Amino acid sequence: MNNNYLIPANANRGRLILGYFRPVDLAIFLVGLTMTLILLLIFQDYMDNTVVAIMLLLPVLIALFLVLPIPYQHNILVLLGAIYNFYCVNRQRYIWKGWCNKYGEDTIKK
Repeated sequence: MNNNYLIPANANRGRLILGYFRPVDLAIFLVGLTMTLILLLIFQDYMDNTVVAIMLLLPVLIALFLVLPIPYQHNILVLLGAIYNFYCVNRQRYIWKGWCNKYGEDTIKK
């Protein structure tokens, strides 16, 4: 097999908290939850307004959105990091040199 190993997709789930969360994921969620609770305690007199209530719940909703597990990726935070790395950090330029290259520029010397 030339030292090529096939690792099952769920091999890393044993190292995750509850099989889904990394410690940084739980930290992000706890920070969002703590911020929301503090904001709710500070602005509890203004909770009769729907817009204010949604704005106060925004930190926990954003944190929940980031740590939400999705298929074929770990969670949305990891997916956003992979998209950023692909398009911004490790952008590679691939030059096509295939069988249809001869139909592009005329490079035949006469």
